[in-house]
Amino acid sequence: MKKIVVALIALSLSFTVSAQKRKKGSDFTVEQKTELALKKMTLDLDLSDRQVNKIRPLLAEKISDRSEHRKNKKVKKEDRKRLSSDERFKREMARLDKMIAFKANMKDILNDDQYERFEKIAAHKKHKMKRRGKHRRMKHDRSEMDFDRG
Repeated sequence: MKKIVVALIALSLSFTVSAQKRKKGSDFTVEQKTELALKKMTLDLDLSDRQVNKIRPLLAEKISDRSEHRKNKKVKKEDRKRLSSDERFKREMARLDKMIAFKANMKDILNDDQYERFEKIAAHKKHKMKRRGKHRRMKHDRSEMDFDRG
């Protein structure tokens, strides 16, 4: 009887772990992700149809760039070649230029109230991502400390 209970618990844990590993939205196409993002923005910012039509190509480009970057990151992970400081600088400059252009386009499309809400949402997301990254680093550092003790 104990063996059956232990087997059931182990089986249920394996299902929950595998369910957690699957990324949310990872099986959506770029167009589907774009439409979902547009719907969320429409709800948050009360966008008009004209604004939605102007924002759609901007979001599609941003989402496709992000998905390409993730694919390239997985491929480059195998190479593990360290970039020079000039290459890192160029990459960072290109990333920041894209962000500035996106922000400028959004400022042209949205009215002042909508843009202010857009900035607040972006700041909140950025803060949330930083906290999540810090948590992961702390967890990683803690595991290294445990390794050093043993």
